[in-house]
Amino acid sequence: MNDRIKRLRKLSFEAEPSLSIERALIETQFYKENYGKYPIPVLRAMNFLEICKHKTIYIGADELIVGERGPKPKSVPTFPELTCHSVEDLHVLNTRDLQRYAISQEDIDTYEKEVIPYWKGRTQRERIFGHVPQEWRLLYEAGLFTEFMEQRAPGHTALDGKIYKTGLLDLKKRIAGELEKLDFMNDVEATDKQEELMAMSISCDAAILLAERHADMAEEMASTEKDLKRAAELRKIAEVCRWVPAHAPRNFWEAIQMYWFVHLGTITELNGWDAMNPGHFDQHLQSFFEKGVADGELTRDDAKELLSCFWVKVNNHTAPPKVGITAKESGTYNDFTNINIGGVRADGSDGVSEVSYIMLEIIEELHILQPGSSIHISSRTPDKFLRAGCKVIRQGHGYPSVFNPDVYIQEMLRQGKSLQDAREGGCSGCIEVGAFGKEAYLLTGYLNVPKILEVTLNNGYDPVTGKLVSIQTGDPRAFKSFEEVYQAFLTQLRYVVNQKMKVSNYIDRMFAKYAPATFLSLFIDDCIARGKDYYNCGPRYNTTYIQCTGLGTTTDSLSVLRTHVFEKKTFSMETILDAVKRNFEGEEKLRQFVLNKTPFFGNDIKETDELAVRIYDDLVDTIDGKPNTKGETFRLNMLSTTCHVYFGKVMGATPNGRLAGRSISDGTSPSHGADTHGPSAVIKSLSKLDQIKSGGTLLNLRFLPSLLKREEDISKLAHLIRSYFALGGHHVQFNIVDTATLYAAQECPEDYKDLLVRMAGYSDYFNDMNADLQNEVISRTENDSF
Repeated sequence: MNDRIKRLRKLSFEAEPSLSIERALIETQFYKENYGKYPIPVLRAMNFLEICKHKTIYIGADELIVGERGPKPKSVPTFPELTCHSVEDLHVLNTRDLQRYAISQEDIDTYEKEVIPYWKGRTQRERIFGHVPQEWRLLYEAGLFTEFMEQRAPGHTALDGKIYKTGLLDLKKRIAGELEKLDFMNDVEATDKQEELMAMSISCDAAILLAERHADMAEEMASTEKDLKRAAELRKIAEVCRWVPAHAPRNFWEAIQMYWFVHLGTITELNGWDAMNPGHFDQHLQSFFEKGVADGELTRDDAKELLSCFWVKVNNHTAPPKVGITAKESGTYNDFTNINIGGVRADGSDGVSEVSYIMLEIIEELHILQPGSSIHISSRTPDKFLRAGCKVIRQGHGYPSVFNPDVYIQEMLRQGKSLQDAREGGCSGCIEVGAFGKEAYLLTGYLNVPKILEVTLNNGYDPVTGKLVSIQTGDPRAFKSFEEVYQAFLTQLRYVVNQKMKVSNYIDRMFAKYAPATFLSLFIDDCIARGKDYYNCGPRYNTTYIQCTGLGTTTDSLSVLRTHVFEKKTFSMETILDAVKRNFEGEEKLRQFVLNKTPFFGNDIKETDELAVRIYDDLVDTIDGKPNTKGETFRLNMLSTTCHVYFGKVMGATPNGRLAGRSISDGTSPSHGADTHGPSAVIKSLSKLDQIKSGGTLLNLRFLPSLLKREEDISKLAHLIRSYFALGGHHVQFNIVDTATLYAAQECPEDYKDLLVRMAGYSDYFNDMNADLQNEVISRTENDSF
């Protein structure tokens, strides 16, 4: 890390997240003057152009890669067309202890006067909640599922390499050609396609204008800069911004800036749930790196500096503010940009290059919140690269996570993607996979599987609120067999999922109609060729995901009932349900018996693992293949982010001995403390799930730092990863931190300001996590051996 990067990192680390009302003011004025005058796609593109024309431009000292979503680093705009924050919301955001966004009273007053009155009754959020049936609302408010798009746009998209070969002026020519080919005599959609294509062309103009404004500012700054070196850098920035994104990049610097302008445009146009991702960034940059080095125009240190500037630039972009349930399900500043490193190429060959190793060095040196990073380890990946990744993991910052291309390529093939498209795909956000640059794979929200069991065991009632929230499937005290319990659970599961899908399909159409992403659509095959938007069947593939949470908690709870109520008849159903109802108060002996005498998931126990497989397969059968609005289907993945903590807060105790309000298990990880036979047993249990049926499975493991001190320990970690992936594992991630350190960070947070820990599919600063999230990490099994 050179001095420039040290300064940029320090500024980014210390910058306070804040709210900017600038975008909202520009948009509100534009809508007041223009709504109803233009077709919606054209209106949205013109709105994007208006923002690019008038937003504040920022170029900071030392920066080489330029562009901010707000007027300064970590200044986040609002998106009132999706959800218009109330004055109360703004005060909450400004004053809450964690995930605070600073905003002045003057700006709050302006927002109240200029923004809120116009958007009342016009937002996507109001359209959604004005439509949902009571059955859905009861389940949502009880915490049986969440809905991603109630405050933000659909997201989780990633790019392939086409933007490094094609400039926006080339795309405008292609769009003009598609417009000329429209058949208004025989194609009933020709008018809709015309509107969308015109909007895409306007969006090209908007991004080019934004880059030109950065070039103008850089030239102006250079004209008054007294430091000759910095003046030359500013002139170079201007040159880069004059060229990209209008044209395809010619060198390493332009390639990085090209991606950043596309990223910036996407997150300015809308605030997709979890930001744009560059995909296999090392593969995309490799040819520029090698050519620059061969020509003598680029050194390895130059490349590392430019990439480090990019890393800091991503870190400047905190996630847009969330309130209510959305804040509870994802309480973090992290916007989930995920850099895929390694993996395989489109032809199936190894994707590791020197750029991959440079990126690992940057991750190790910077250890900042964003961007997230992941190493992709196929059977063809060199052990040298895996070991290099394991050495970075050893630092204990939670980065990088580890993915298995050999499995996720098969996942995508099963979904109907071509082999080449699957190989070019990977992970965006946390653990969900898709075909980069060719797919809209939208996450709709989390499913609280243990809560479904809880409602089952209360005959449709939510014991926390006492309300009847679901269908009634019988009094479990009257069930004569475990099979009756399970069938009632399965009936509830199907009902809850169907309710969620109905509303998710409605929301899909609302975004297609009112909030098309005309800029993002430029970069996803086959939106231009089809003349259709990213949110309206334009992409080659269109997948809708539901994220299932709490497999471990559900399995263990059912294992308690099967083992002790029906097989061994240790106690009655009434006994355990009464104890659960009282949160085991006065029943600690029973609770300890359950905790210590039940075969739990994650210990390579045949009967319990078979139960987990049954639950997992029934989740797949309930979700997989159900139709979405785009002619394709719903899929599932096993992801929790921080939602397993929120879901635990809305639940009473569960039969596996978990107390009321405590977190449920995350992803496919075992329940907290339930995995007592070590990490090898954990991966054996998880390998029995056919993970190819999913679009992603999450596994968290925690090790003591002392376990990874020696070189041979790095080899053991690498062997553990290889073994899990050979058994069919999709993903694994690690916390390398001891419990004593975590407790010390709780006691003296000022001494641990940069302590990063792995939460779910991302890392977060321990100090930015609330006590529930902190305690969830602490409660994970601390492995002291392989």
